[in-house]
Amino acid sequence: MLYYARGSGSEDISREEMEAGLAQAFGEIEKQGKREKVLALPPDGTRFHSRAGEITNFASRYFCERLTDVLPALGTHAPLTDQEIGEMFGNISHSLFRVHDWRTDLETLGVVPAAYVARVSGGRVEYDWPAQVNCLLVRGGFDLILSIGQVVPHEAIGMANYNRNIFIGTGGQEGIGKSHLLGAVYGMEKIMGRRDNPVRDVMNYASKQFAKNLPIVYVLTVLGRGASGGPVLRGLFVGDDEECYCRASDLAEQVNITLFSAPVHKVVVYLDPAKFRSTWLGNKSVYRTRMAIADGGELLVLAPGLKEFGGDKAIDTLIRKYGYRGTPQTLRAMEKNADLKANLCAAAHLIHGSPEGRFTVTYCPGKLTREEIESAGFQYEDLGHMMARYSPETLKDGWNTLPDGEEIYYISNPALGLWAWEKKFKEGKNGEKS
Repeated sequence: MLYYARGSGSEDISREEMEAGLAQAFGEIEKQGKREKVLALPPDGTRFHSRAGEITNFASRYFCERLTDVLPALGTHAPLTDQEIGEMFGNISHSLFRVHDWRTDLETLGVVPAAYVARVSGGRVEYDWPAQVNCLLVRGGFDLILSIGQVVPHEAIGMANYNRNIFIGTGGQEGIGKSHLLGAVYGMEKIMGRRDNPVRDVMNYASKQFAKNLPIVYVLTVLGRGASGGPVLRGLFVGDDEECYCRASDLAEQVNITLFSAPVHKVVVYLDPAKFRSTWLGNKSVYRTRMAIADGGELLVLAPGLKEFGGDKAIDTLIRKYGYRGTPQTLRAMEKNADLKANLCAAAHLIHGSPEGRFTVTYCPGKLTREEIESAGFQYEDLGHMMARYSPETLKDGWNTLPDGEEIYYISNPALGLWAWEKKFKEGKNGEKS
């Protein structure tokens, strides 16, 4: 059921309007029965601009003591610090926050059969898929679970959020790894920005077959770039079924995808040091631009906060060992090495983060050394020198011409969208589920 829907490419929904919409939606939900114990599942700080922090704060004020737990859907990400909780969620009591451990805090609701996974993937993989969630969702006695987050193009599932927030955000190592590898081997360029794809098919199967008894209501936002350049709320959708996601996804395709008439030869991306400290997260600069960059082109990444490859020590070790070498080499390494085969999430990430030999990726890190960057398969440039030439303070999002005539395309936050050559994007869309 869709409880609330508002959105268009020209909307600029204020905070007051957003809260009025949420109050209306929550009121409609409570007409079905008073909700006595509520769990909120927002994203972490990597989705700071999603408005999920404000929505969670409003939910705590609306439901008061009935909102008993907040479980950030971390997936494989590191837990939020007290400072990050305060910055994102405001004055909510920190005592409400729980930490998801993707290796231990799990309950398996059911298993999607290998035959189904093979069919939707066109035979590219054939393994079963466990629908895993944090055990709190099942054992916590909640009569309302608010799954909160932003729908935006995403490398692992086409469009972020909806039931991915459940099965990946609160999921386990096996489910996360297998879903990421499914998307990687199927072809990221056939998934990015698509509402429907094999990875989503698998999660929809799990929702319908195994999660019907969980009282989940989705609160989905769509953000676009406003007149001043910052993110504005274009859409708010609240519902407990697929229609909510479809409405949000259709709007996200409209406002979050930038298409070019020709490939771009040089893209410069800035990574906010407060949000991007690893290539595990910072490679959004690669994921979100790879369909835009010309063969032989360059992606230059200004990464003042970059200090590691993976926030998780085990994954950091694997990235350092195998590097971003492209799909064929990564799949060969996975077959020959037990450590990589046991961590499919890392293997998929190595595929996602590689330019596949088409263009160069030059990282300008705050703390990683030249040797570390180059050993992982990227090129290196000095951050200070590059920040002086490509200053985030003077560049504007979009096309820029430097004093010496160099033309670049600048992106201040790669998490906010997808950039693609129109021809390549349409080829991928036509090849979807081929």
